[in-house]
Amino acid sequence: MRTSRGLVALPALALAALLLSGCSAAMDESSDSGGMPGLGAPDAPVSEESGGGDGDLGGATDADDRSVVTTGYLYLTVEQPLDAAADAVALVERIGGRVDARQEYAPRETSVSSDAGGAELVLRIPAARLTQTLDDLKQLGEVEELQLSSTDVSREVQDVDARVSALRASITRLLALQGQADTVDDLIDLESAISDRQAQLESYEAQQRALADQVSLSTITLVLGSPEVAPPDDEPATFLTGLTAGWEALIAFGTVLLVITGALLPWIVTLGIVGLIVLLIVRFFVRRRSAASSAPADPSTAPPQS
Repeated sequence: MRTSRGLVALPALALAALLLSGCSAAMDESSDSGGMPGLGAPDAPVSEESGGGDGDLGGATDADDRSVVTTGYLYLTVEQPLDAAADAVALVERIGGRVDARQEYAPRETSVSSDAGGAELVLRIPAARLTQTLDDLKQLGEVEELQLSSTDVSREVQDVDARVSALRASITRLLALQGQADTVDDLIDLESAISDRQAQLESYEAQQRALADQVSLSTITLVLGSPEVAPPDDEPATFLTGLTAGWEALIAFGTVLLVITGALLPWIVTLGIVGLIVLLIVRFFVRRRSAASSAPADPSTAPPQS
């Protein structure tokens, strides 16, 4: 039994030795050649989908390469809206932005209400400094409303960039073929193709510039209003606030009543004078008729007595 086991073990030991020698030779060959291609070779490129150690860095790079268009709306209540508008314009222009639209309303005073005017600005703010600029704009007054929205246009930007690159390469090839045209018809066809591609290229380049402008400069609509036209504060109702609101409503009602009375007073006076004249005329004719009916009859016309 021992002899048979030893005879069986000898071939197994020989096979194991052969496998170990083959593995060591393969390792030596791999170390001499700088590693097997695609398996940890020093110069082998690491793809973004390989899930290697640089996968997180690749994701961060993709996030940084996103193209985002940011728009917003900011309403501020300020004491002097026109002065605040000038300060906002100076602030935006100082950081490299611009003003695309500007509307200002002069102070208005009526018998009913009055305000210090207002302003509405469309500001283009560098996207990299949007947060800090909004904080600076908030210092101009009291924030009543702030809205921000972002749209990712990375796919659109990449599509337009690819189309621009393809059209430029196509135009370059066609220009090279233009010098090799053998016939007039070939030359005309090439010129027509070049003209069409040039028109498409200019259109896509215009889209490219527009997208780049929207991405690099965020659009913020800034509205500046006076305290007289500020939205009401959402404060809890108390006896004092109710009393104040009632007093203000009474003053407003009295003011409106005075305005209506002033508007109707000329009509009332005119109608009163006309009515008085008509009344005097009517009374005159009534008295005259009464006097005529009460006058004594003429004796000559009286009937004879029997």
